[in-house]
Amino acid sequence: MNDHYYSSNPRTESDRREIRAELRGTLFTFLTDSGVFSKKGVDFGSRLLIETAEIAEGSVILDLGCGYGPVGISLAKTVPGVRAILADINERAVGLAALNARLNGVEDRVECVVSDGLEQLGDCTFDHILLNPPIRAGKSVVYRLFADAGRALREEGNLWIVIRKEQGAASALKELRNRFAEVEVTCKKKGYWILRARHR
Repeated sequence: MNDHYYSSNPRTESDRREIRAELRGTLFTFLTDSGVFSKKGVDFGSRLLIETAEIAEGSVILDLGCGYGPVGISLAKTVPGVRAILADINERAVGLAALNARLNGVEDRVECVVSDGLEQLGDCTFDHILLNPPIRAGKSVVYRLFADAGRALREEGNLWIVIRKEQGAASALKELRNRFAEVEVTCKKKGYWILRARHR
């Protein structure tokens, strides 16, 4: 686990690189590194989440398990007035996310926090929480993130999740329906499901 992207302090040797990605019609540049999720390019699941999530102008969002930041940074850049907290247990990833916020000109609207789930976020609440869950960390970790996210949503707030069918999308849907009043599958594409959950 020490060298996995879900580790708090990956011990793999640094191999920083620069990648580019077009997200929501805008070109972004990101710094990535070894020991972080999807270091060679923005993964399909995150892209689908970014393109599918319906985020209103002026929303306060949480990119939970942010990695190097493509989800939160792209939404802060392309949706007017959005403010974002980017949180991850991985210290290397959070450092990159902060660099990438500056690199893409949204550092004034993005805060990057090292946090195991929502532990370090205090009583912050959000209009939207976006999560590409760390499947390899196990269901107990993933389902704890679901529960913590539910407690941090504002009234009528949304939890957006991307998960592959073969990695437990159906069971995740069932778990969400035990915790939220309204849950729907908003998109299915190439084996990935986008789930939206809300309390009312």
